[in-house]
Amino acid sequence: MTVGQKLHQCLAQLEGATASLKTFCLDTQDPTAQKLYAQLSDTLQHQIIDPLKSRVNYVESQEPQYKVFQQAMQQGEMPEPHQPEQYDQ
Repeated sequence: MTVGQKLHQCLAQLEGATASLKTFCLDTQDPTAQKLYAQLSDTLQHQIIDPLKSRVNYVESQEPQYKVFQQAMQQGEMPEPHQPEQYDQ
């Protein structure tokens, strides 16, 4: 696994943790727990994820071979984004 892949994997896992905390906030009825989960989610986003995204962007600008998404598209590993299907009514 390359450095670029590891950075993107870490970023995806952190974003998943943020989403889980937001879900916990919505799922609980305890106001104290809701506040805690919301604060933890915001802290994770602003203190860790945002700076890591900046670092990933910097690394990709300095080392183009670490652009994971573009490499996957070139190798045919990821499907092209497509428009949702239109249904006749």
